[in-house]
Amino acid sequence: MAAQSAIWLSRLIDRELDAFERELALFPDDATVWRVVPGVTNAAGTLVLHCCGNLQHFVGHVLGGTSYVRDRDAEFSRTGLPRDVLLGDLRASREVVQAALARLTDAQLNEPYGEAVGGVTMVTGLFLTHLAAHLAFHLGQAGYLRRVLTGDSRSSAPLPLKPLAM
Repeated sequence: MAAQSAIWLSRLIDRELDAFERELALFPDDATVWRVVPGVTNAAGTLVLHCCGNLQHFVGHVLGGTSYVRDRDAEFSRTGLPRDVLLGDLRASREVVQAALARLTDAQLNEPYGEAVGGVTMVTGLFLTHLAAHLAFHLGQAGYLRRVLTGDSRSSAPLPLKPLAM
């Protein structure tokens, strides 16, 4: 049976991935998803590719044993993909996270994560918390970028509490 902490982390990451889907839907067209403004390096589409690659590798491959092979350079160099492709990547990442975290035990969450990241070793539960924060950080960037690009101040409601309710 999955550890309660793993279930909570899965729900948190799921909420952020769902919010990323809503954020993408607020862009007026596929082309705007790939635009940036001066001083900003990564388009919202790039942020989606990066977050999905991150989750597919660190959660899916390392923890879940999937055959995913990460191409981090492509996450930052691919452009112009339609939103449908990005939405598919977000949904696939969600499925991978749910499957991998559903099998984690308390003991596994308290063991060192399966590989050093950036030269740092930490326990699995803490690293998963970091991944959730990383995802939320990039979601916020995408939201602000959309607002700047479009002048549309609508919120995608990125932090609803209902998905976290007991």
